[in-house]
Amino acid sequence: MVVAYIRTVKTASKATAVQIVHSNRRGARDIEHIGSAHTPEEVEALKAAARQRLYAGQDTLDFGDGRPEGQALPITSTRSKQLWDALCLAYTRLGFDTAGEADEVFQALVLARVVEPVSKLDSIRVLTEIGVAAPGYRTIFRRLRGYASNQWRQRLAAACAAHVGLGPATLVLYDVTTLYFESAPRGAWFLFPAQRGPT
Repeated sequence: MVVAYIRTVKTASKATAVQIVHSNRRGARDIEHIGSAHTPEEVEALKAAARQRLYAGQDTLDFGDGRPEGQALPITSTRSKQLWDALCLAYTRLGFDTAGEADEVFQALVLARVVEPVSKLDSIRVLTEIGVAAPGYRTIFRRLRGYASNQWRQRLAAACAAHVGLGPATLVLYDVTTLYFESAPRGAWFLFPAQRGPT
């Protein structure tokens, strides 16, 4: 089975090349070069030409609304229903719906960060992009104190423990996100949370 798609790549001369790639399951690829452009407008024109070449000979649907043949239909809205439904199902199976007292704002924040790990404010953008009604920033801000309470965290921890069948135990969680290796012109450096020095 051959799959064809349009891609853009940067060239050595810093232009943007528009190509049609034909690939199959065995990894073999045939690349058809459409052209190179230096401005966003030229790139869009080349992409339009690539689409015409890629879909040449295909019939168009007549929707009976008087729209000229070949004119693109406007996209009025999008929704990632399958993704959202799958995330909501996982959220429910973990028991977070019960632990979170069916708080839709909390659920929206948690699932938005699964889609894309961003700030609370940017979570609104993520939800909007996938077609889910997003809570307002003031609503989110008002709820934060409740989400930070010990009682709220204990309910969520109990739901996680119940999901994996964990009995009375002690969990030790260690965050290593502040540790990384950095290369410098005069040698290697390690950055730790409280110190920095040459190795």
